Amino acid sequence: MSISIRCAASGACSVSRFHPSARRLGIAGVTLMLLFAICQPLFAHGFKLGDLEIGHPWSRATPQGAKVAAGYLTIRNGGAAADRLVAASGEIAGKTEIHEMSVDDKGVMTMRPVTGGVEIPAGGEAALKPGSFHIMFMDLKRGVKEGERFKGTLTFEKAGTVDVEFAVEAMGGGSGGQEAGGHGGHGG
Repeated sequence: MSISIRCAASGACSVSRFHPSARRLGIAGVTLMLLFAICQPLFAHGFKLGDLEIGHPWSRATPQGAKVAAGYLTIRNGGAAADRLVAASGEIAGKTEIHEMSVDDKGVMTMRPVTGGVEIPAGGEAALKPGSFHIMFMDLKRGVKEGERFKGTLTFEKAGTVDVEFAVEAMGGGSGGQEAGGHGGHGG
């Protein structure tokens, strides 16, 4: 560490423990951190409706000719009352349903439409993810490719309807490290 003393023509002097280039680097670093903090919400992929926060709606890219795709997301309920996801839609689909996938004790996988919706408990969270609850986009109007986005809506029993956008990820991938699973060649 070095100490530098600077004096102006007026006779006023300032003392610094940092080399001028280190000071500039520190200022640049602080500026970048502030810029990142300010811009982070711009890159976030979430939506809000009342007490509900919908996190990162996503889908997988579909193979050519696919007739179905699946959608995944998380819903956090910051409110004091439970709500239910009762319907969904996607601009890529002729029909959309909320489905549940499960595996019985014999290893047999079943998928079925959910009646009554998916509960989001007060102060809790519901995750629609591969191998569990998910949104089924059926009778696809077009396939989707990695990197694209498509519009959809989510309808809740109490909170109402919110417009969302699904980000399309790699065909075999899963968001946030989630395991791939289910729907064997048909997008889920």
